[in-house]
Amino acid sequence: MKSRTKVVVIGGGIAGCSTLFHLTREGWSDVVLVERNELTSGTTWHSAAQVTNFGMNQTMVGLKTHSIRLYKGLAEDPEYPINYHHGDGGIRLANTDAQMQGYRHFASMARGMDVEFEVIDAEECARRHPLVSTSNLLGGLWDPLDGDIDPAQLCQALAYHARKAGAQIYRNTPVTELTQHRDDTWTVHTEHGNIDCDIVVNAGGYRVNEVGAMMDVHHPVASMEHQYFLTEDIAEIVQAGHRMPLLRCPISDYYCRQEKNGLLIGFYEQGCKTWGMDGIDPNFVNALCPDDLDRITDVLQGAFDRMPALLETGIRSVINGPITYTIDGAPLVGQIPGKRNAFCIIGLRAGLGEGGGHGWLLAQQIVHGEACYDTWCLDPRRFTGHTNVELTSLKAIEDYQNEFRFHFPHEHRPAGRPAKTTPLTPVMAAEGAEFTVVNGWERVDYIKPRADFHPSLTFNFDEAFEVVGREVENVRNNVGLCEVNGFNRFEITGADRHAFLDRLVCGTVSKREGRVGLAYLLNHQGRIKSEATIANLPQSDRGQARIWYGSAAASEFHDMDWLTQHLRKDEDVQVRSLTNEQTILVLAGPNARKVLSACARGDWSNHAFPWLSVRECFIGYSPATVMAVSFSGELAYEIHVPNSSLYAAYLAVRKAGEPFGLSLFGARAVEAMRMEKGFFHWKADLLTEFDPYETGLDRFVKMSKSDFVGKAALQDLINRGPVRKMVTLKLDTAHAPAHGGASLMLDNTVVGTVTSGDWGHRVGLNLAYAFVEPELSTPGTTMQLDLCGDPIEATVIQPSPYDPDHMRMRG
Repeated sequence: MKSRTKVVVIGGGIAGCSTLFHLTREGWSDVVLVERNELTSGTTWHSAAQVTNFGMNQTMVGLKTHSIRLYKGLAEDPEYPINYHHGDGGIRLANTDAQMQGYRHFASMARGMDVEFEVIDAEECARRHPLVSTSNLLGGLWDPLDGDIDPAQLCQALAYHARKAGAQIYRNTPVTELTQHRDDTWTVHTEHGNIDCDIVVNAGGYRVNEVGAMMDVHHPVASMEHQYFLTEDIAEIVQAGHRMPLLRCPISDYYCRQEKNGLLIGFYEQGCKTWGMDGIDPNFVNALCPDDLDRITDVLQGAFDRMPALLETGIRSVINGPITYTIDGAPLVGQIPGKRNAFCIIGLRAGLGEGGGHGWLLAQQIVHGEACYDTWCLDPRRFTGHTNVELTSLKAIEDYQNEFRFHFPHEHRPAGRPAKTTPLTPVMAAEGAEFTVVNGWERVDYIKPRADFHPSLTFNFDEAFEVVGREVENVRNNVGLCEVNGFNRFEITGADRHAFLDRLVCGTVSKREGRVGLAYLLNHQGRIKSEATIANLPQSDRGQARIWYGSAAASEFHDMDWLTQHLRKDEDVQVRSLTNEQTILVLAGPNARKVLSACARGDWSNHAFPWLSVRECFIGYSPATVMAVSFSGELAYEIHVPNSSLYAAYLAVRKAGEPFGLSLFGARAVEAMRMEKGFFHWKADLLTEFDPYETGLDRFVKMSKSDFVGKAALQDLINRGPVRKMVTLKLDTAHAPAHGGASLMLDNTVVGTVTSGDWGHRVGLNLAYAFVEPELSTPGTTMQLDLCGDPIEATVIQPSPYDPDHMRMRG
C-alpha cells in the first residue's frame, strides 16, 4: 500500500468512485481510494439507480446531464461495457394546475442547459405509459433521456478507468483515524498502514459522520429507511414491445421503472422511519433493514389506483435499505467548513443518478479551486451552526415525505421551525408577521393583513402582492422598520487589517475611520467570490480600532474560510465572527433621519453623518453601531444592536417613529426595492461563473492596484471579452414575476438566463436581472422570456430605474 499520495478518498460507493475517476480526468493520477469493505457495499448496491435530467436549478441539471453523457459513454465502451437503459423516457405526474405551471418553469430552466423537457397532458401520459390511469391526472413532465443503470457495474467501470489512469484502490481497508498536521496535510490511519496525503475526501455514504468525527466535524446528513419491491411479470409489459418509461408520482408518493418484464416500485410513505441515529453496526455491510410493507399501505393504494395492473401481479422480492438526506435534501459537495484540504461528497440521496456529475464538480474544485458551474447549491458551507442531528433528522423526514413535490416560490415547509430566532421573533409574530427562512433564521417576510391570511403556492404573483406594495409605499413616503437577522458580520483587528483586505478586494479599500464601502472579492479564476460591506470603526470604549466586514446571511462559513485561508503567518490580523451576537434594525424612508434623531443623541444631519458613514451611539440606552447605507434606495440607516439589547432598541425606535408614520416592512418589500435599484444578491446574481465586468460591477474594480487575488486571471478574462453580460429587463406582463433560471429566447434559441425577478412597485414595472449574450445587452434590445411556458416580451432597460442617480438614499 502507498505511504504517500496527493488525495485519499474515503468510501467506495458511487460518490467515492466518481470522485476518484474524475480526479484522474482532471490530470491527477497520484490518488487513492480506501474502502472499509468491498466497493458498493453501502447504499450503492441496493440503489434503484434511476438516471434523470430533472433538477431544481441549472447546476443540478448540468451535473445530471454530465452523468448521463458519462454513463452512456461507459455503456458503449467495448473495453468495459456496463448495462445502462438509456433514453427509456420518464414522466413526473401532476394533478394540479400549480404543479403543471411548475413543470413549465423547470422546462424553461432546463432549456438553458441544452436539456429539452416536454410538458404533456393526461392522455399523452397514458399513451406513453400504457399502465397509467388518467383518473385525477392533469398531465406531467416528460424527460426523454430518463433511464436506469446497474449500480455495481457503474462503480466497477469508474474504478477500472481510474486504476487504468494511475489511481490506486484499497478494499477491505477501514480508516481508523485522521490526523491533520501543521502544514495542513493529513495522515489517513488504516488497519493496514498509514497514508500521508495533501487532501482528504469524505465519501462515507451513511457512515459519513463516523468519518466526520475523525475530523471533529458533524455533517447535517441523516439516513432514512427506503423500501421498494420487484413485481412478477406483467402481461402488458411483456406485450408492449418496448421498455416502459419511468414514472414519478407526487400524487401518491411512489415511483416505478421496468425491471425485466415486471416493475421496480419504490415508496415515500408518510409514516417514514429514520435509520442509524444511535450508531451503525460495524457489520452492516451489503445488508438490508427488515421488510415493513405495513408502513407503505397508504401510498401503495395510490399506486394501485394509478396503475390498476399492479392488482393482478405478485411481489417477487422486497428491498428496504438506508438512503442519506441532508437538511435541505441537496447533497454536500465541496470544502468541509473550517477545515483545510478537506472535502466531502455526501448526502447523495439520488446518488447513482447524479453521482457522476457530483464527482465531476468536486474534482474540479479540488484541482482548480472552482468548478465550471457555481456550486453554492451543493456547498457544505451553506449551513452554519444550527444543523444538529435532531434538526437534520426532522428535515430529512420532511424531504422524504415530499420527495417528488418541488418547492414553490415563497414556500417554507414547517419542519425544524423555528431554528434560529432573536428576541424580536415573538414580538414580530404578535405584530402579524409572516416569516421566511434565511440560513435557519426566522426573518419577517411581510406583515399579514389578518391572522387567516394564507397566500396560494404559485409561480404567479400571489395574494401578498398588494400587501408588499403598501409596505413599499410607506417606505417611499414615510419611514419603515425592518429586522435583518443573521447578517454575517466579522470583526477584523490588527495593524495589518487594511493591507490584508486590500490584497483580497479587487477595488479600493478605504482606511478612513467612520466610513463604509462596498467591496468585491474574486476567486483565483478572476470571477466573483464574495461581496462585503467594509466599515472602519475607530477606537472607543467598545474596542480597539477595527473593521466590520459584513456579508450575506448564509456566507458566514464560506467567507470565514476564504479570509482565514489567505492570512499570512507574518500578518498582524485577527478575524472574529459576531454573526450570532448582533442583529440589524433597518430604518428606511424620507423620515428615517428624524426617527433616528428622536431616539439617539448626536447630530445626525446629512452634513454630520452623510451617506456611507458609520458611528457608535446609543439607541435609547441600547449600545448600537449605525451605518448610513441603503439596500432599498431610500434614505436608510442600519442599526446594529447586540441581541441582549435588541428589544429595548426596538421599543425606542418604534416610539420615536410614531409621529412620522413608521410601520414595519419585510423581506419581500426589500427584494422588490433592491430590484428597482440595480442591487444584486449574492448567489442569486453574484456567481462564480462571471467576472465583475460581466456582472456590471466595473466601478468596483481597480486594475491599477499592484495586485489582488484573481487580478492576473481577471486580466485574461478582460482580454478574452465577456461571455455574458448582466442586464436589467422590463417584462410585458403583470401576472407573474420572472424566476431564477428561466430562459430568454431569440429566434427559438436560448440567449440568456434570468437570475432574479420581482415587481417594482415604485416604478410600476415587472423587472428581472439576467445574463445575456453581450451583443444583446444594449438598452432597447428585446427578446422573449419563457415564463412558465408563456412567451413574454422582455426589453433591456438602463439599470436602476428608480432614482438612478441615488439622490434619495444620499439624503
